[in-house]
Amino acid sequence: MHTEKSLKQAGNRVVELDIEGMTCASCVNRVERKLGKLDGVEASVNLPLESAHVTVPAGITDQQIVDTVNATGYKATLRTLPARPQGVHGHPEDHLSHGGTAAELRPRLILAAALTVPVFLISMIPALQFPHWGWVAGLLALPVVSWAAWPFHHAAAVNARHLASTMDTLVSIGVAAAYLFSVWQLALDPRMTEHPGMEGMETGGLYFEVAAVVTTFLLLGRFLEANAKQKAGDALKALLNLGAKDATVLQDGAEHKIPADQLRVGDIVVVRPGEKIATDGVVIEGSSAVDASLLTGESVPVEVGPESKVTGATINASGRLLVRATRVGSETTLAQMARLVSQAQTGKAPIARLADRISEVFVPVVLVVAVLTFGLWLAFSGPAIDPGELRAAFTAAVTVLVIACPCALGLATPVGLLTGTGRGAQLGILIKGPQVLEDTRTVDTILLDKTGTITTGKLSVDGTVAFDGHRGQDVLRLAGAVEAASEHPIAHAIAAAARQVQATYDGGGFPAVEHFRSAPGGGVAGTVGGRVILAGRTGWLSENGVRISPLEQEKLAAAEAGGATAIWVAVDGVPAGIITLRDTLKEGSAAAIERLKRLGLRPILLTGDNAAVAAQVAAAVGISANDVHAGVLPAGKVEVVKQLQADGATVAMAGDGVNDAAALAQADLGIAMGSGTDVAIEAADLTVMGDDLGQVAQAIELSRRTLGTIKTNLFWAFFYNAIGIPVAALGLLNPMLAGGAMAASSVLVVANSLRLRSFGK
Repeated sequence: MHTEKSLKQAGNRVVELDIEGMTCASCVNRVERKLGKLDGVEASVNLPLESAHVTVPAGITDQQIVDTVNATGYKATLRTLPARPQGVHGHPEDHLSHGGTAAELRPRLILAAALTVPVFLISMIPALQFPHWGWVAGLLALPVVSWAAWPFHHAAAVNARHLASTMDTLVSIGVAAAYLFSVWQLALDPRMTEHPGMEGMETGGLYFEVAAVVTTFLLLGRFLEANAKQKAGDALKALLNLGAKDATVLQDGAEHKIPADQLRVGDIVVVRPGEKIATDGVVIEGSSAVDASLLTGESVPVEVGPESKVTGATINASGRLLVRATRVGSETTLAQMARLVSQAQTGKAPIARLADRISEVFVPVVLVVAVLTFGLWLAFSGPAIDPGELRAAFTAAVTVLVIACPCALGLATPVGLLTGTGRGAQLGILIKGPQVLEDTRTVDTILLDKTGTITTGKLSVDGTVAFDGHRGQDVLRLAGAVEAASEHPIAHAIAAAARQVQATYDGGGFPAVEHFRSAPGGGVAGTVGGRVILAGRTGWLSENGVRISPLEQEKLAAAEAGGATAIWVAVDGVPAGIITLRDTLKEGSAAAIERLKRLGLRPILLTGDNAAVAAQVAAAVGISANDVHAGVLPAGKVEVVKQLQADGATVAMAGDGVNDAAALAQADLGIAMGSGTDVAIEAADLTVMGDDLGQVAQAIELSRRTLGTIKTNLFWAFFYNAIGIPVAALGLLNPMLAGGAMAASSVLVVANSLRLRSFGK
């Protein structure tokens, strides 16, 4: 299981930065490398979000971190975390486009396109040429290669001051070289385009159309990237904006509307039908159905009443509720979800490190290759170099610069991660970090806790066995009357079933209970209508002088052997019957386990219940009898995980309780059910916000799909550069086509990642 070891060291803290000016993977690598030179500092930089997640030890100030980034040529600012869930990690939409937002790039692109079209037509079609057309083409191209291409030139200059190079260095040099070489040619021979048809593709030396078209294509690519990456971040933005903006608070019997970020723990919030619940809390009055689909991905509303826990950002579908706030601001479930998603998107998968290492040396190598290409073309041309050979050498060198831009390489991992984790958030699936994606690919075994994971964790009466002289309904009704005074879960289940029987019996409530008493782990006793009723375990009846015959004991053993929990009921000192209860299976558990099997996982049931109950549940959901571990204590769950790992298995563990936290931490992949405890969620790698086991399978599928998308992106980015550079060096590719291909490759990577937005639809 992936852990941030540095965070475990005393005094370490996390600093979030916004970083302006990064344009490619080499920028990311340089910032990480510079920060990494500070003693004990670990940094993960995200290109699309233009952000950094920095682990800082004691003794290093925030200002030192900011100054270090600024010293590399970029602008860093500390990110402030507001209290409101909507503002966790700021506004990601402001940090989704390296090299400028779509709004900033739009006017540059429009100008470039408007001027490039006539430059291209004049230069490429002799019939449209007129006297001295070269000077006109040069003037039209000047705003394109200067103002429109300014983002490339500015970034290249900033990096050059720090003796560094990036993708923009290649673009800037290529565009400037093409334009300046053309101006130089015109200056040497002002009459080059004095007459229509002069200059020509074969003998001339003007590249105004190349400089303009390449600039326009690259700006178009940047613009499309910016739009596409904004869509990739839409899921997180939607999550951040789910929270209610206002809340109605009940104070001194009067209702007051206040901003949701002003709520305090203990406030009583009034939630009317159709309104969002403003914060996490407990219902103190009213009953309703709550729609949590936007948060958990589950479509079925959940019934709530007094003492029910509710989550902020869910919608009250019917009745009026009074909710006591238990968590507010940055402590709410919504805020925690947003933090987890943002941290995952800022992180870096191990597979991305390969791209970083390559980008570190990629740009300098390409510059050397371009110079060598130009030199070798001239060398093989012989001692007498004519204009055509010079043009071919120059064209090949410029094409190498343009085709080699590693923009797609820098986008391959973070945009895929951004989209995958964002889609997960929409489905109620939280992926803690990029390492999790790698872990889901390798897991082959999944341990499933029974209670709360496969079953509901809520007992219900399965049946009643009545002994001679008694009816089953009477046994249940009398037991329910006594159990209604107890708070034990078994008592609640018996009382709930008995109420239904009592309603048909006389239409009223339970008769009054006198002399009620109970014993923890034993049972309850009381007098109902003058009859002494006992309900509980065998030992409880024995303590109260009730004798159980061998035949009656056999009936109890038979009930327990079938996987039920059995409770004795005695009336006036004589056994009257046995009530059997079962933990009900969650709807869809069997289908979910079949889905896990199709993913190549071996499901194993892990429970603290007895073997009979475990075997019955396993058979019902399709788990092999050999893959059941019953009667396992919390420490024993950890030992089971360790033993499987020792046997060579890569283990995932799904659970929802405090007693699962240690096993979740020990497992190679911990999956917490979101209906469970904070301890379990904190210990896990993946969290599903609902309580449906099907979401566990869906979470693994999404993680694997995201990893597959990232790998596809990286393959095409590598393949593109590996093929493009030698083809360009051999002179088989026009610079304009190279510019279009380079822009297209970046857009292709982003578009491929955006396919994840349809996952699960």
